[in-house]
Amino acid sequence: MLEELEMQGNFLFRNRGSLPLLLLPAGLGIFIYQEYFGIVKIPLAVDNIYPYICLFISLAGFAIRVYTVGFTPKNTSGRNTITGQLADQLNTTGIYSIVRHPLYMGNFLMWLGIAMLAENAWFILIFILAFWIYYERIMFAEEQYLRRKFKEVFTDWAEKTPAFIPSLKNYRPSLLSFSIKKVLKKEKNGLFAVFILFFVFQYTEDILQTGSFAVVFDFWLYTFFLSGIFYLVFKILKRYTVLLDEADR
Repeated sequence: MLEELEMQGNFLFRNRGSLPLLLLPAGLGIFIYQEYFGIVKIPLAVDNIYPYICLFISLAGFAIRVYTVGFTPKNTSGRNTITGQLADQLNTTGIYSIVRHPLYMGNFLMWLGIAMLAENAWFILIFILAFWIYYERIMFAEEQYLRRKFKEVFTDWAEKTPAFIPSLKNYRPSLLSFSIKKVLKKEKNGLFAVFILFFVFQYTEDILQTGSFAVVFDFWLYTFFLSGIFYLVFKILKRYTVLLDEADR
């Protein structure tokens, strides 16, 4: 069972971006179905602010990712989907002193906020269960790799640091300063993805309610374009310049 779980975890680790791609179209489909047939989804009292509640949850998850990535050294906490597991050193300070998998905690909140846009309790529950099963195996495989590489250093840290729900009692400040350059290099994709998906849900609702597509200069359109510009600018800077390069980060 241990070998099988690790094998599954390594496979899912290499393809860990696929879960949202599988679940979120289903969420949009459920949302369209409910909207088309006029199924009551959430109380009218919170209908206007509900998307902003979802956005707050998603941005809270994004903020956790930004905080985590900004304090980590090179070749840790990365998107190592091609090479597999990679860790030149073990992160045990900063946010890693209160939770072992802060990036996955951030991912959970980011995608939970988007899953909530479906406004269907059963779909949200399925998302949570799928995330649990999916990422539990990834975390298991990741920890097996770290256990073999760092041995007692890992086990000592893991014994006092919870896997997913933070505990502040053992907090230790990060040994590194915050790197905004690393954040701009690594996290621009996530921010753009969040605002694209919110834009799609909100404009899908408008089309279903009005029967036609009309460009409305509202919050969702502005954030969609601004995050898109932000993404393109820093994508170009990363690819064609060294402005975002930083030694050992």
